[in-house]
Amino acid sequence: MKKLGRDKSRLIHLLFLLLVTAVFIWSVIKPEGYLIWTMEVLPAVVFLIYVMATYNKFRLTTLSYFVIAVLSITMFIGAHYTYSKVPLFNWIKDHYDLTRNHYDRFGHFIKGLFAIVIREMVIRKTPLTKGPWLFAVTVSFALAIGALYEIIEWIAAIISKGRKASKDFLGTQGDIWDAQWDMALTLIGSIIVLFTLSKLHDKLLRKVKNLGEKTEIKK
Repeated sequence: MKKLGRDKSRLIHLLFLLLVTAVFIWSVIKPEGYLIWTMEVLPAVVFLIYVMATYNKFRLTTLSYFVIAVLSITMFIGAHYTYSKVPLFNWIKDHYDLTRNHYDRFGHFIKGLFAIVIREMVIRKTPLTKGPWLFAVTVSFALAIGALYEIIEWIAAIISKGRKASKDFLGTQGDIWDAQWDMALTLIGSIIVLFTLSKLHDKLLRKVKNLGEKTEIKK
């Protein structure tokens, strides 16, 4: 029964990988521009390579892999069209007479999902357990990562000196408070995710812990 559960989890993880790979291949076919595409997909690709390389040594919960898959796909779609030109959000903009394409806002909000991956790393690699400190540290890491991304965008804009790829990468669409909006939405998303998914995450973490203990006994 345990082996069946492990095999089922591996199958689900493989399906996530195949879906992410399919979207990645689609995204590289005639994107808005290959420079902006490279700039947008690079963080996701580097992290995916790391996750795949450490899969057998440090396997995450299925929820964490789901989060990684969703965020990767979101970044690949944004890279293909650029975050300010995603068609669905252009339609929403026109239909509701909005002032901007909000895919960038949406992307930063769901980056709050990454709080689950951070939470798992903290629980499994540090002495911290459930409680207010775990919540505070997880949210702080999520916000720090969001702020780091904004700093990277700022550095890219300085280096490229106003080129089109730089403007697309920043995706400010004329909003001087864009960086603040992005970080605030990541913060809000992280808090919502931790309040809604922590119980499910704890349940999956217990399964991972039990599996690890049994593996150690067999060795």
